[in-house]
This record gives sequence, structure tokens and C-alpha cells, in this order.
Amino acid sequence: SSGINAEWPLRPGIKIPEGMPLEKAGPILCAGITMWSPLNHWGATNTEKKLNIGIVGIGGLGTMGIKLAAALGHRVVAISSSDKKIDIAKSKGAEDYVVSKDADSVGRERGKLDLIINTVSAPHDIAPYISMLKTDGTLIQLGCIAAPMQYNQFMLILKRISIAGSLIGGIPATQEVVDFCFKNEIYPDIQLVEAGQLDKIYTELQENNSAAVRYVLDIKKSLETTK
Repeated sequence: SSGINAEWPLRPGIKIPEGMPLEKAGPILCAGITMWSPLNHWGATNTEKKLNIGIVGIGGLGTMGIKLAAALGHRVVAISSSDKKIDIAKSKGAEDYVVSKDADSVGRERGKLDLIINTVSAPHDIAPYISMLKTDGTLIQLGCIAAPMQYNQFMLILKRISIAGSLIGGIPATQEVVDFCFKNEIYPDIQLVEAGQLDKIYTELQENNSAAVRYVLDIKKSLETTK
């Protein structure tokens, strides 16, 4: 021994509550905190005031956002480019549904929403979302779209509307959403898959996540299958 004592800083971790299914805990650390972070930052976790919150994109991420916002006591409006996912959205807690390519559907929510969280990761028109925001409303972009997006600045100016972005969250916020989900029995919709299915699943996700689930790789079963 050299007689040198080294001190290593403790790094905080996430405590998974006893009884929480591990296959569902993983997506909470991804989809859960990704949706919780903007809800928390823009005041939706303060349940004293009921907000009108729009969730764009009814996939594995969007459905988690619907569940969280609804559990926090807010009115949730699901927004999608077609009516194909209306049943899925309402089964997760959405009170209303907007088809963003239908002017009449968009018009019913014009100027009513406090926040809109946009999970769509492909280029698309965000003007319908802006029109649905109240004065001082915020459109929060999560989709990581590389291409520039166009919109009429007057839509922002007239009602002090903001366009913002959000990523994930730190350790304390992640622990908050894990505990909130456990307490309220909110879990992502998942499908356990094996390694041999990944190419097929990737192709399906590239086309459209019609199942609106988070795929979870079962490593143990995958290894057993390959033996």
C-alpha cells in the first residue's frame, strides 16, 4: 500500500420503488422524464391551477405525456395529423382530440391552450398549434427536427406566444416522476421484444408507431433464444 487515501465523490442514483415493474421503470427514465420536465418547468406540476394542455404526437412519448398531464388534474387535448389514434388518446386520459390538418377541428381549440408539447420528430407545419395557444401560451418542441421550421411571426407577436424546447431532466426531477408514477400507478405502454425482432421494429417505427408503445428489449430471453 502507498498509504494514499483517495476520496471518490458519491454520484446520486435513481431509487426504483419496491414493487415497480422493472420493464416499465426503464421507459419512465426516458419517456417519463422527457414529458415531466416541460410539465414541471412550465408550472403544470403545480396542481392548484388547472391548465389546458395539448400533446402533439400520439406515440410512446405522447401517450405518456397524456397520462401524466391528466393525472396532474389538467384538461388534456391530444393532437394528431389524422383521427386514427382518437381511441388510443382518449383511453390514456385525453378529454378532447384535434386533427391538425382539419381546419374545423383546429378551430374548436383556437386560443384555448396554455401549453402544447410537441413530440413529433418529422418536419411538419406548426402553425395550427400556435393558433390554439392562449395569450402568453407556449409551444414546447421535443422532436429534435433538424430542418428549419417556418411560421408567421405575427401569430407570436399578437399574443406574446413563445416557442421553446426541452430535453430530459436531472436526477431530482427524474426521481420525482418515478415516485409520481408509482404513487398514481402510471406506466408506459410497453411491449417486450427480443433482439431478433429489432430490425422489424425499427422499420415499423420509421414508418409510423401505430401501436403507440415503448419497445423494451428483453436481454435475458434474447440470450436464451440464441443459445
